[in-house]
Amino acid sequence: MGFLVGAIDEGTSSARFILFKAGTTEVVASHQQELSQIHLQEGWVEQDPKEILKCVQTCIETTIDKLIALGGSVNDIVSVGITNQRESTVLWDKTTGEPLYNSIVWLDVRTSSTVDCLLDKVPNKSRNKNYLKPLCGLPLSPYFSAVKIKWLQENIPQVKKAMAAGTCLFGTIDTWLMWNLTGGKNGGIHITDVTNASRTMLMNIDTLKWDPVLINFFEIPSNILPAIKSSSEVYGEIADGSLRGVKLAGCLGDQQSALVGQQCLNRGQAKATYGTGCFLLYNTGNLKVHSAHGLLTTVAYQFGPDKPPVYALEGSVAIAGAALNWLRDNLTVLPSFEQAQDIAEKAEQIESGEVYFVPAFSGLYAPYWQQEARGVIVGISEDTEACHIVRATLEAVCYQTRDILEAMNSDYGSALSSLQVDGGMTANSLLMQLQADLAGVTILKPSMAESTALGAAMVAGAAVGHWNLDGPVMSLPTTKWSPHFTEDERDVRYSKWKMAVERAMGWEM
Repeated sequence: MGFLVGAIDEGTSSARFILFKAGTTEVVASHQQELSQIHLQEGWVEQDPKEILKCVQTCIETTIDKLIALGGSVNDIVSVGITNQRESTVLWDKTTGEPLYNSIVWLDVRTSSTVDCLLDKVPNKSRNKNYLKPLCGLPLSPYFSAVKIKWLQENIPQVKKAMAAGTCLFGTIDTWLMWNLTGGKNGGIHITDVTNASRTMLMNIDTLKWDPVLINFFEIPSNILPAIKSSSEVYGEIADGSLRGVKLAGCLGDQQSALVGQQCLNRGQAKATYGTGCFLLYNTGNLKVHSAHGLLTTVAYQFGPDKPPVYALEGSVAIAGAALNWLRDNLTVLPSFEQAQDIAEKAEQIESGEVYFVPAFSGLYAPYWQQEARGVIVGISEDTEACHIVRATLEAVCYQTRDILEAMNSDYGSALSSLQVDGGMTANSLLMQLQADLAGVTILKPSMAESTALGAAMVAGAAVGHWNLDGPVMSLPTTKWSPHFTEDERDVRYSKWKMAVERAMGWEM
């Protein structure tokens, strides 16, 4: 069977473990399991860290069972990498190993009031959201980990107590998993990688180290922070279970992992991942591009402790697939996710004007960064049917993606001609054609669907000499969608989308 590399892919809605044949896109065995979310109040999104860990362990053990059933052996596995939902924040006690609170998930917006308080600390009372951006590449927003830590520090008594006692540890999900997989309270490693650290608002984007100015601004004790490592190096060994003794050797935040898995390893290449949200990363090479149009500067990857970091511009759409879930669960106009395409296609046969949907359920991310925005549906007439709402939801994903592409083009100085795509929503071919039409770019989707997991496998394999990241990229068969709309048609529709966005602003005062 040859050498194998494992990838733990821990997302917002599910976790999976996938075994790749080293140096290839061939999946040998895998297992996936759904994760639950906890919604205690409107805008609050939590997950149980222990459930996440147990889910990952179950996926590993079930995949190993499948491997053995195929005639393979655990001894064939040379290393394991991790890719994870980013910004989601866990605090735990290092003496007991127990979480001090649930994980606060990346899209949680409870920290809006925390952001307001932090803005009051900005010099000259300017309340400038970009005050810290030159240091960390990020605006002050409920999205990032430091703000979530601050909320936990101020609102959860056991967190405050553990911080005072020096027993509190912080981690994004990668850190929580690696600490537990390598022994937990019995000697687990407390680390993260540069890509996840770059999403905390606490790492200096130039030095790739925790920044004292940022730590002081948020008033967070530095002893809770993990060590920052490169994305591709041997961190330690898995302590228990079927993978005991296997090297843990790679780590990337999920969007950066998708960029690597899509093999956008050259400056000027970009990818979009369509999942719960939609995330676009544009590889800018060793050059940090500071956005003047609301995008984030982030670390794309660092292929070893002695290698230079590669940077990216990033734009995030908070609500993509989540909007279809809302149509299904809240409005009940969509029987299932899979039927979205068939229902949306009916809208072309029924004349009803043009319906626009801005799904700003918890504010708008890039390039607007307006947490006060809320969702609107405009253009409704008495002839509007459910199919028009479903189609407008698909188009909303495309318009939000175009918003980010326009900002990237302005910041980087050159327009993309093609966009690599991955994620669950790319199974909807109407969505992909609409994306090509409404953004005016060619859409390229590789036939290998596991781009995010592949990225984690690539960096973990490279760290132990079983994947060449410097050689020619692997050839991936792709499906292609080319734009059909004229530029005028595209621009008229986009101008109406902008009108709809204006109407979404300022609702939550």
